[in-house]
Amino acid sequence: MDKETKERLGEIRAALKKYGFDKILGETAKNKIRRIDDDDESTSLLLDDEIPVKLRLMLQELGTTFIKLGQLLSTRPDIVGEDIANELANLQDDNPAITYEQVKAIVERELNGNIDELFEDFNHEELATASIGQVHEAKLITGERVAVKIQKEGIADKIDLDLRIMKYIADRADKWNSDLRKINLPGIMEEFDRSIHKEIDYNNEFMNMQRIEMNFVDNPYIHIPTTYPEYCTSKILTMEFIDGTKLNDVYASTGDEFDKKFLAKNVLDSYLQQLFIDGFFHGDPHPGNIMILDNNVICYLDEGMMGSFDQDFKRNLSEVMLLFVDQDVDGLIDQLMYMEILDYDIDTRSLKRDLSDLFGRYFGVSLNRFDGVLEALLSLMQNYGVILPNEVVTMARGLSMIEAIAHNLDPEIDVFASVKPVAKEIAREKPNPINYIKGKKSSMIMYGHMVQALPKLLTRMIHKIDNEELQLKLEVDINDKVTIVALICALLIGSSIVSFGPRIFDIPVISLIGYIITLIIGIIGIKKFM
Repeated sequence: MDKETKERLGEIRAALKKYGFDKILGETAKNKIRRIDDDDESTSLLLDDEIPVKLRLMLQELGTTFIKLGQLLSTRPDIVGEDIANELANLQDDNPAITYEQVKAIVERELNGNIDELFEDFNHEELATASIGQVHEAKLITGERVAVKIQKEGIADKIDLDLRIMKYIADRADKWNSDLRKINLPGIMEEFDRSIHKEIDYNNEFMNMQRIEMNFVDNPYIHIPTTYPEYCTSKILTMEFIDGTKLNDVYASTGDEFDKKFLAKNVLDSYLQQLFIDGFFHGDPHPGNIMILDNNVICYLDEGMMGSFDQDFKRNLSEVMLLFVDQDVDGLIDQLMYMEILDYDIDTRSLKRDLSDLFGRYFGVSLNRFDGVLEALLSLMQNYGVILPNEVVTMARGLSMIEAIAHNLDPEIDVFASVKPVAKEIAREKPNPINYIKGKKSSMIMYGHMVQALPKLLTRMIHKIDNEELQLKLEVDINDKVTIVALICALLIGSSIVSFGPRIFDIPVISLIGYIITLIIGIIGIKKFM
């Protein structure tokens, strides 16, 4: 272990001890982090009402990487609980600004030129600063007013050092503490590793901005800041300077400058499009990341944290939302099992009862918005030890934020009335060959090979049956004519009602396979009993 790692590990150990967390995690591997028993001093620590505040203060004290971890955990109440998640949402991600000379050196190195030649004007004072980077206003040689985000020097190395130590602690906590093992600390650290490395690579945010801009290219009321690729690197992001009105000021406005009902409908519809149509959505749409421009145009800022769904997950999620809005408890549990979010050995009777109570509590009167029910659902899942996929939690959190924004703009807006038709349209979409051609060329090549090989395969199988070279092993009485007929009928009916999955000649591949098996069993039966 090098000197720098030892020193940083010492700082982290000291902070853990200062706030009492060494009793849970253990100060060293030698302690072997004892199991928490009823008479253990650390039990009282876990029950301490000040734990959320102590955790926030400790993470704040340990700096950038730990602050970012806390911010991630603040979005996962299903893992850390509502109290800790709410407290960690108050973490302040700010550090002293670096000097203009340091900014100038980074810009000139990254953009390979003199700052006075690259920009007509570059403001020496920062607009905003955070632990990872800071933003300066500037003007391009071509006249465009821009905001330039610069990553602070050496921040990536500091993060990598902290990540190594965090993983070291997480592995040992998972090994020696059965209570902490339930939340899978190593898994959380892997997720955090991916998340923070995306955040410190500004190329990732640049590509996100271009992608979401294309998704709204035909919508004149949604705007994404323009990016300037020649002024962007992994440590520099240059984008259009946005001079709009903050949402809080829009809420408070009393004139006719803003059409609040129009804005409420557009902000909600635009987010539903991101979730259920594009499958690519803003992961942190709080009021500070949305500005209102002239003519009631909505501008999304800070695309560093985005979520994404593939086609299958998007369709499954749409079905979850429909079942949720319809308060179909049995259907919701079945769907979550199908999506492998719930295990089949879960106590479904108890879960049904708790879900029914939840729906009764929130939907006991006529409501037109979620208004906390999503958070309650996440908390309920936590009680059953269910760790939801990160994208689902990010989606639920984002939708709650957007709903709050829409409701502040228009208290009478009916969120359910907007969600249900969009979700229903996506849920009833059936896969078709065109989608597979566009998205999965390799699959289409495979299906093409299957079509070409099918006649030859059937000929060989029939030949083997005729020569008694092919034997079919089934857990049924092959000598029973009734069993054979019942099996053939079941296969025919099952194959006929399948309507999902890739198709060949407009027949689902699963159905085609079922028909082939039916044909083989039929031929065997005819040969055996004729």
